Amino acid sequence: MAKSDETTRPEASPLDGFEPEEPRRSRTPKVLMWTGIGLVVLVGLYVAGQWAVADKVPRGTTVAGVEIGGKSAEDATAALEAGLAERLTSPIPVEAGGNAAEIDPESAGLGLDAAGTVDGLVGFGLSPAHLWHTLVGGDDVTPRTTVDDAALDAELTAAAEALRVEPVDGAVVFADGQVSATPAASGSDVDVEAAREVVVTGWLTADGPLALPVVTSEPTVTQEETDAALALGRSLVSAPVRVEVAGQQAELPISVLASSASFVPADGNLQLQLDKDLVADAVIDRTTDLEKKAADAKFVFVKGKPVLEGGDSGLGLDREGLAAAVLAAATTGGDRTARVELVPVDAQESKEKLEALGIKEVVAKFSTPLGVSSAARIHNLKLGAERVTGQLVLPGETWSLTETLSPITAEGGYQAAGIVNNGQLTEGVGGGLSQMATTTYNVGYLLGIEDVEHRPHSYYFSRYPEGREATIYVGSIDMRFKNDTPYGILLQAYVKDGQVTVRAWSTPHYRVESTTTPRSGVVSPTTKYSTAPGCIAQGAGSPGFTVTVTRKVYLGDELVKDEPRTWRYNPQNAVVCGKAPSDKKKD
Repeated sequence: MAKSDETTRPEASPLDGFEPEEPRRSRTPKVLMWTGIGLVVLVGLYVAGQWAVADKVPRGTTVAGVEIGGKSAEDATAALEAGLAERLTSPIPVEAGGNAAEIDPESAGLGLDAAGTVDGLVGFGLSPAHLWHTLVGGDDVTPRTTVDDAALDAELTAAAEALRVEPVDGAVVFADGQVSATPAASGSDVDVEAAREVVVTGWLTADGPLALPVVTSEPTVTQEETDAALALGRSLVSAPVRVEVAGQQAELPISVLASSASFVPADGNLQLQLDKDLVADAVIDRTTDLEKKAADAKFVFVKGKPVLEGGDSGLGLDREGLAAAVLAAATTGGDRTARVELVPVDAQESKEKLEALGIKEVVAKFSTPLGVSSAARIHNLKLGAERVTGQLVLPGETWSLTETLSPITAEGGYQAAGIVNNGQLTEGVGGGLSQMATTTYNVGYLLGIEDVEHRPHSYYFSRYPEGREATIYVGSIDMRFKNDTPYGILLQAYVKDGQVTVRAWSTPHYRVESTTTPRSGVVSPTTKYSTAPGCIAQGAGSPGFTVTVTRKVYLGDELVKDEPRTWRYNPQNAVVCGKAPSDKKKD
């Protein structure tokens, strides 16, 4: 079979006969392009917005009550400095433990860092929250402070001292036979380190006083110890205490127990004590001849020589032991009876003690003539001699003649006799005692002991050695010497055979050499007239002159004192009571 010459064709399409279209281009690139442009614009606007507010303080921001929101950094800083200017110099009130004080901010080295405070509130940022916070509103911000640490510590330490609350120790006291207590209380001290932070952070923002932190300080005597002491005190005064001693009894009433009792703080405790002397005196008052007093040893003169007598021991209460026994009887719950014994009591001045002073022999003696003396003058000298006799001057002791003779009054037994007052003869109670001063002074002079005080008369009396004499006047002129030897010095004085004599008993110690210069500057006496009340006429006496007396004191062969003393005597002028002849002619 023969093949067909026609070619096989596809089936016809409904679109056959239309012109074919050009292929379409994609829109995606353009969309992406415009989107990117939009984003760039938005980011730019966002960044521009952030830059626009970078120098602005967030709206509504306050610092220590000062509004600075919405202001530039410069304006905000200025506003902050102006708004807090007064507070920067005002005292800062602080309180602690119920006490109040103030801190001077300038003295404490406290200041405001206004720029630093604002710097922390402004600045560029990409956070949306930052932009929102800046535009919508800020907070109440704590200001930044500058601090001089040393100055602040000094101010805080001073304030802490003012704010310190002392703890109160418990106490128990007796009054009117009753016992009562003062409660214990804690104290407080400012914690300076912790207080520093409180002041630094709060001094510009606080509405009232800053409450400074404290640490508690406890009392030494606690309430527990106080309560225990109170119970003991109540036991003491709950009833009388009976004391049995040497066959006698004495009942001590509550009033005596209370008046003699006291609580004394010791190592955190309250110790109950009784005044030993008050208790002993109360027992003695309620017994008969309970104690036998010891007799002190003393020197007496027998036939002109010193003899020791006395020095015997006695019997007495052991005062400390008695107080302890009474306290135990009153507080231990027994029959409230204290049983004690008398104990030997030694004399304060024993014979052994006085024997050791070396009172062995007369080591110095001096006499002055009575001359023409009134009975009153002799009486005064005899009374003075009695008071000087038996005076014992211990090693290192300073002895005073006026103290020994006092009181130099009529009540003291002295009579009125002639004295020298302001260079004039007159009468006074105790007249003549200057002779006792001169005689005793010379004994001290010859002993070689220290001359503490003496003064010669204003004019010379021939019964005394020139330059070696003394007067006394109570209240202004005394005769005193100091015993600078290692031995005691016992004085003996008497008026006999027309003389006043003073002797010193001791052990030889110093050796004395004395020289007196011839008189110089001699001035003859003249006549004076006096119309003074009580004037006593007198004839012309000794001339005026100057004399020097030198005492050399040796200890063994060594010269230990070289003492020249110069004195100027006034002339003893004649005194006529009445007007001078020239005055009479004028009349």
